Amino acid sequence: MRPMPRTAVNTGMEIEYDTFGSPSDPALLLVMGFTAQMTLWEEDFCQMLADGGRYVIRFDNRDCGLSSHLDGAPADMAAPAYLLSDMAEDAFGLLTALGIERAHIAGASMGGMIVQTMAILHPERVISMTSIMSTTGEPEYGQADPEVLQVLLAPPPSDRQEFIDAAPRYRVFGSKKYYDEAAAKQRAARDYDRSFYPEGSARQLTAIMASGSRADGLKVLDVPTLVIHGRDDTLIAPSGGFRTAELVPGSVLLYVSDMGHDTPPQVWPAVVGAILTHTTR
Repeated sequence: MRPMPRTAVNTGMEIEYDTFGSPSDPALLLVMGFTAQMTLWEEDFCQMLADGGRYVIRFDNRDCGLSSHLDGAPADMAAPAYLLSDMAEDAFGLLTALGIERAHIAGASMGGMIVQTMAILHPERVISMTSIMSTTGEPEYGQADPEVLQVLLAPPPSDRQEFIDAAPRYRVFGSKKYYDEAAAKQRAARDYDRSFYPEGSARQLTAIMASGSRADGLKVLDVPTLVIHGRDDTLIAPSGGFRTAELVPGSVLLYVSDMGHDTPPQVWPAVVGAILTHTTR
């Protein structure tokens, strides 16, 4: 039985989460990306990490999934509803609510931006950081292919069947060698039925853009850091991962062949293995 939602005490946000493994094992918080629900950290992926001796926690970011929605709040660069730092505090608030003082943290895409922000803001609460298919906030690194970005930002269909049928359009930034259209449509149906909330995307995008560069904070970061990036990523170019690893002192960079801006099951052994090795401390 999955845990019920709790309120993240530092922010007042209600955060939907669940866990895998034993609370007596080292905590590993997984932070998902732009508009993506926690279910994109697939259960089997989480269980592989738990089987490796980690207490795995996944959750929905604010304005996504079953966590708090900021209905009607503006998506305005001049006065953003929130920043990545607020989303980072949501994550720390969840850890606090769970009685966890320090944790390993891993984030994908926007989630990588959030865990970078977490490590910069409160390094004393971070045992290690893993930044996956992400970037530093510097506009000259990790640039998306314009056509791919257009696909990502296009409004999704509101009709359930049309939403499912549209899932293959995201193939343009996925791992092409391992693309599975049937699985993509199954995920789309699952996520639509769980929570369809496109309004949150504009506020999350504004938070990314308004938060700016993390380069100065990353340069002085004293947190063990692993950077993972797919060689075939067209949404956040591999230069974003390279730059992250270049900035963080002592970081380790893993490029994964045939991996795009997703983590299909075929790359799980490499990704999970690297995370487990990195979080053995």
